[in-house]
Amino acid sequence: MATVLQQPGIEEGFVSEDARRLSEQARAARERQKQALNLQRKNILAQNTSNPARRSALESALAQIEGQIARLQ
Repeated sequence: MATVLQQPGIEEGFVSEDARRLSEQARAARERQKQALNLQRKNILAQNTSNPARRSALESALAQIEGQIARLQ
């Protein structure tokens, strides 16, 4: 028989429908944000430039995006 972890908002071992829906919405929002950041990352990586200032800006943007992705995981 499976056991249920006791967490705040859980009554008698069951998660309310509202709590489950909110949790699912938050998870879906994080996934959409992660997908958007990954698309931005791919776009930056696809750009080729010989301009040192532009390259530096792209490297900074890439570092920022990778930091945001790491925080989401």
